[in-house]
Amino acid sequence: MMRKVLALTGLVALSACGADNEFASDAAVAQARYVADGPSTITLFTVLSTRNGSGAHSGLLINGNERVMFDPAGTWHHPQLPERHDLHYGMNDKMVSFYIDYHARETFDVREQTVVVSREQAEIAIARARAYGAVPKAHCSKSVSSILSGVPGFASIGNTWSPKKLSDDFAALPGSVTRVITDDDADDNHGVLLVQANGEPAE
Repeated sequence: MMRKVLALTGLVALSACGADNEFASDAAVAQARYVADGPSTITLFTVLSTRNGSGAHSGLLINGNERVMFDPAGTWHHPQLPERHDLHYGMNDKMVSFYIDYHARETFDVREQTVVVSREQAEIAIARARAYGAVPKAHCSKSVSSILSGVPGFASIGNTWSPKKLSDDFAALPGSVTRVITDDDADDNHGVLLVQANGEPAE
């Protein structure tokens, strides 16, 4: 029951809705820096209602010279990860799993879409996320689509308020790979099931 344990121990907690004004120190950001193995990638996470398929949230994981999570107007955070506004540093594999598990539940699935990019593309995406600043409530997809559309090779991403529309645009990118993570347990239980790899999940 990872989600219950994390909540009790304070590893994952809810933050206030609206713009996030946290701004970690340079030393904390430098100390948390995590470099993932493998190629540079950009991953879009979309939280989708299991009842009607509507989009509830968008988040962006970027792996370049370090791996960071842009979680605009989100409620997820980890006290061991320094955060500047909505950009979380130190996203190792365990933290990525925590992020997915926090959102996947009986009422929501998580759609993960990844494209391999050049190091230059990844660094531009990180720079744009870093410069975007704190994101107001309900602006998650607006901010993520704005960041992506300014990255070379992502001009086809439309500027949108809709997590579902953003996910559909991302799916059309060359080389985009999709998987869907579901959790049929109650919200306070942990359990993930990969129900599809590659291609768009059925609606």
